[in-house]
Amino acid sequence: MKVNEKLKELRALSDEELTKKIKESKKELFDLRLKISTGTLEKPSNVEELRKDIARMKTILNERKINGGEK
Repeated sequence: MKVNEKLKELRALSDEELTKKIKESKKELFDLRLKISTGTLEKPSNVEELRKDIARMKTILNERKINGGEK
């Protein structure tokens, strides 16, 4: 999925849904880091991609906060 498509999908979510998705992604990131430490992770690039997705979600939430809650 291209970055622009991801952004459109994320911007369509409400603040509560984004917060929930961030928490789920952080849990998934933790699990991936455990797999790295045990040597069972097949695609290490998934960690970097997930970190960027979390940053995108946080950025969208921060933009909404700055703009007064507008979507």
